[in-house]
Amino acid sequence: MMQNNVKIAITGGICSGKSTVAKIIKEQGFTVLSCDKIYCELLEDLSFVNKIVKEFGNVTNSNGTLNKAKLAQIVFSDKEKLQVLNSITHPQIMNIAMQLMGGSGVYFCEVPLLFESGFEALFDNVIVVLRDKEERIKELMQRLKINRNQALSRIYSQLDYENRNFAKYYVIHNNNEIIKLKTKVFDVLTKIKKDYK
Repeated sequence: MMQNNVKIAITGGICSGKSTVAKIIKEQGFTVLSCDKIYCELLEDLSFVNKIVKEFGNVTNSNGTLNKAKLAQIVFSDKEKLQVLNSITHPQIMNIAMQLMGGSGVYFCEVPLLFESGFEALFDNVIVVLRDKEERIKELMQRLKINRNQALSRIYSQLDYENRNFAKYYVIHNNNEIIKLKTKVFDVLTKIKKDYK
């Protein structure tokens, strides 16, 4: 018999493979939430978008929706502005996530900036996905069609995953082989079932 309510965060640096790990867990029948998805849904709420506009000025498209590229340009070149954006968005996103994980069972939630926001305390445990930095840079450049310096500024705006001790959490090293990654995820799920029974 599992504990009544277990919340596990899934985190890691940008392009580490968090979403792939989340997808594998979801395929095993678990409830998996995504903070990015919650954020996208929040952006459909004009009063939420207006809070961002009030702080950053004209960062909308002609139809009033948020222009994410314009906003990214501002915040990824200025750490203080990024902190301001996070202080507007993160508490609201986490508030919704916590409500959605309120029932009984085991919940997983993909949280990109978990440690940076201090939200790890809200979870019973954390799955940290690690991946070689060069691989992350390469994928980020391809995914966002940006140059190496722009990719590095995004990586450096996050936690230094290479030099942090995650011994008390579940750690998955993603070496780009999906079969091996699945095995590692299954091993972690087995440990979670054992730890929270």
